[in-house]
Amino acid sequence: METHDIGPALAGLLAELVDGAPSGGEAFILNSGDTGLLRSLDTLDAAAASRSTNGGATIAAHAQHVRYGLSMMNQWSRDGANAFANPAWDEAWKISTVDEAAWRNIRDGLGNEAARWSQVLTSPRPVTAVELTGLIASVAHLAYHLGAIRQIDKDARGPKEGTFPNLRDSPI
Repeated sequence: METHDIGPALAGLLAELVDGAPSGGEAFILNSGDTGLLRSLDTLDAAAASRSTNGGATIAAHAQHVRYGLSMMNQWSRDGANAFANPAWDEAWKISTVDEAAWRNIRDGLGNEAARWSQVLTSPRPVTAVELTGLIASVAHLAYHLGAIRQIDKDARGPKEGTFPNLRDSPI
């Protein structure tokens, strides 16, 4: 199968999650006016990114985990090999405290990996059923961690309500 039909839709959903809801009510996941993952993370300093809630992972750990996952997807797209054969998934979860430089590095790296992955999603390619599932899961995985981050720190949350004018007359 080819990704030419689904790739642009996945890239659009990824962009919405990472960069925020598009203006004009074109959002499908986030409320209108939501700034998305990267700008939400930019509102937090290193101390906030290093805090744990109820003994869970820090925001820095979640962000690094997503960054690492996207880097593996980008490696797969370049090399075609199983980039997940020897992943170091647990490394991100060991992050408990970051300084401002490390926090900036995680955020910048996440933004760079997300931008590369968006380009991959919009570039048609043949994929197997498992690979297609991985493409779709990459967007869902990022959405999950955005939600987890927003549960850890209220300052990273988006608006509680939105307007969805494009859906008023939509068949969905």
